[in-house]
Amino acid sequence: MNKYIILTISCLLFLASCAVYKIDVQQGNVVTQEMLNQLQYNMPTRKVRFIMGSPLIVDVFHQNRWDYLYSFQAGGDQRMQRTISLFFENDKLIRVSGDVTLGKQPEITQPPTSPSEIYDEEPIL
Repeated sequence: MNKYIILTISCLLFLASCAVYKIDVQQGNVVTQEMLNQLQYNMPTRKVRFIMGSPLIVDVFHQNRWDYLYSFQAGGDQRMQRTISLFFENDKLIRVSGDVTLGKQPEITQPPTSPSEIYDEEPIL
């Protein structure tokens, strides 16, 4: 009798441990809205790389285009995928396209009056 109880409990514990656990899968570059808010047109490629990180895809034939891909699949759910493409000309950012949008443009109430308001004096890192 004891053997049957122990065998039954062992089988139940074994079957309970066989539950399938599906992990969350993240792939690609994580691009946040804060990162996109920092991008500005005519920004040098070095500063864009500092903000966004290295692109996932750089085409050999189109080196002026950087593609950032991100996909996330919660355990067992459908996969969500986001893409963003940055286009450069003469080492300056000229266009952004993809599933995400740039941050809101700053509202200008009056035109800048001093040179420090016109030019960005932060060093390029």
